[in-house]
Amino acid sequence: MRWANLTDGKREAPEPLEGPVVGTIVTGTAVWAVLFVAQLPFYGWFDDHGHTWWLWCCLAGAGLGTFGIWFVRRRDAAIRAARERQAD
Repeated sequence: MRWANLTDGKREAPEPLEGPVVGTIVTGTAVWAVLFVAQLPFYGWFDDHGHTWWLWCCLAGAGLGTFGIWFVRRRDAAIRAARERQAD
């Protein structure tokens, strides 16, 4: 079997998977924030061993997650508004 036969464009794309997107992003953001706060007391150890990037990675995850919450809530509101316009 050739790879070209698998991607020849004759199959329809599946429908996008919709789920509790806001809840998922809120949960992930909370996990990043908790990991950041849990590691703060050990900042000295991380600094001594050159691992402070672990803390900043958690902080970046929480920050990007906060943006993601805003973005996805706005997206859901736009989808809802479009459905209401179609129903009218």
